[in-house]
Amino acid sequence: MLTVVMECSDHEAELAQTLSGLVSGAVEGLVGDVAVLDRGSSDGSARVADAAGCRFYRDWVLSDVLLAARGEWLLFIEPGARLQKGWIDEVMEYIASSSRPARFSLARHCRRPFLKRLVGRAQPLEHGLLLTKRQALSTVAAGMDVNALVSGLKAVRLSSELIPARSLRAAG
Repeated sequence: MLTVVMECSDHEAELAQTLSGLVSGAVEGLVGDVAVLDRGSSDGSARVADAAGCRFYRDWVLSDVLLAARGEWLLFIEPGARLQKGWIDEVMEYIASSSRPARFSLARHCRRPFLKRLVGRAQPLEHGLLLTKRQALSTVAAGMDVNALVSGLKAVRLSSELIPARSLRAAG
C-alpha cells in the first residue's frame, strides 16, 4: 500500500486536481491514504483535503507524519501534478519487485527544452518521488521539509508519465 504526501500553501485548485487523479489508485487498492502538509494556507485547501478523506496537518514535523503513514511506500508529489494513464500498474509492479527510490517520467509535451535542462535545475518534486517508508525515515532530519528530504536522492526512472505542477502554473 502507498501513502501519498503533498506539501501545500494556498493550493486549493491544484490539490483538488491531483487528488482527483489519485482516486483510481485508491479504487485499485494502491493508494491507502494521503497526507497533506500545510504551510499556512488561507484558501480552501483544508476543505478540499477533508472532503477527499485526507489527513490535513497544519502544524507538523515530517518525521511524525512519516511514522503515521499507513503505507510501506510513500509517493511525494506536488499539488497540481497529474499522474498519467498506466501509473497504477507500473507502481504496483515496481513496489512488489524493488526497494529503490523511483521518479516518474515527464509527459512528452511537458519536457523542458534541451538547453534549459542543461543549465537549469528541476524542482525536487517535478518528477515526484516513490520511496520506501524505511528509507524516508532513515533520511529525514529535524526541521526538514519534503523538498529537502527528496533532494539529491538517486532514483530509477519509471516509464509512467507525470504532468508536473509547473505546467498548471504556466497555463494559469
